[in-house]
Amino acid sequence: MDAQQVFTIGQQGLEILLLIAAPVLLAVLGIGLIVSVFQAATQLNEQTLSFVPKLIVAVVALLIAGPWMVSILVEYVQRTITSIPNAVS
Repeated sequence: MDAQQVFTIGQQGLEILLLIAAPVLLAVLGIGLIVSVFQAATQLNEQTLSFVPKLIVAVVALLIAGPWMVSILVEYVQRTITSIPNAVS
């Protein structure tokens, strides 16, 4: 296995990581922005008011996007494991 193959596998891993993390992060970012605007408009500075909706949205996003995330990960792991014999020689 040469350095180019290692870098390619690492790059693919990072791309998969970003792809899988995006739905949850974007959902939490969106709800955080909405709650922050609401807090600024009403001048409520309660910590749980921002934490609980983010937690709920993160769980919902995981429930919705979870099967897709797992399938992407399984494909990546299968592709990586099947490429091991070619990388050794």
